[in-house]
Amino acid sequence: MNTSILPLLLEPDQLASLLATEPDNLLILDVSSVENYKKQHLPEAIHIAPKALQNGAPPVPGKLPSLEQLSELFSLAGLSPEKHVIAYDDEGGGWAGRLIWTLDVLGHSNYSYLNGGIHAWANEGHPVESTPNTGKKTQYSASINTDPIAEIDDILPNIATKNFAIWDARSAAEFDGSKLLTKRGGHIPGAVNIDWLELIDKERNFRLVDLNALQLRLNELGLTQEKQIVTHCQTHHRSGLSYLTMKILGYPTIKGYHGSWAEWGNREDTPIA
Repeated sequence: MNTSILPLLLEPDQLASLLATEPDNLLILDVSSVENYKKQHLPEAIHIAPKALQNGAPPVPGKLPSLEQLSELFSLAGLSPEKHVIAYDDEGGGWAGRLIWTLDVLGHSNYSYLNGGIHAWANEGHPVESTPNTGKKTQYSASINTDPIAEIDDILPNIATKNFAIWDARSAAEFDGSKLLTKRGGHIPGAVNIDWLELIDKERNFRLVDLNALQLRLNELGLTQEKQIVTHCQTHHRSGLSYLTMKILGYPTIKGYHGSWAEWGNREDTPIA
């Protein structure tokens, strides 16, 4: 399998074949917890701490890090334009999806997601290691492509338009305001709620759920492919998975709202349902 035509959704057996035949152009990035990375990870996998993909500044910790931080992070990881990134995590795709969204923001489109992450890889008999790996440092210079980024000003004028939809990937309790994590609770008017956990099939080693059935559900809820979709959660971590899933399904226009509910719900001037 040629790395130039790798599918976005990669199965463990496919990756195992690649590692045996042409590993040179692959950069495997593990976005698991540091504890789980130390326990086991894919051979040659470089660890990226999940929180390194966010700037961490309250009250809106989910926003992009600075250009300087992104340049340093991906230089240490060994990213370069010709590298095909294999992204995976230990939770079913939230942080891996946030990584892929970040790569889109950086204009790096060569990537695949390992379906099921470390769970599918290890549970299905593929080799793991526990020794940390150090990337072959590059001089990566980050620049921003704003197309995948949603800001408040991208959302407000479009809330009532027919070709625009919002996927809120938080829990039902956060969506209806009964669980409060910000000054104000509730949701963006018109938003559709599908909890990110509903995208993960734990019976199949944390792979994504059946994509055909999911597409039918999205269509029924008005999250159709001809619309511009904005996805968010509390900090654009959980919605990393909804972003990734829509990319796999072939949605042409998806944006991640990196301010997410931490921003929207802490403002006084944003409409709330």
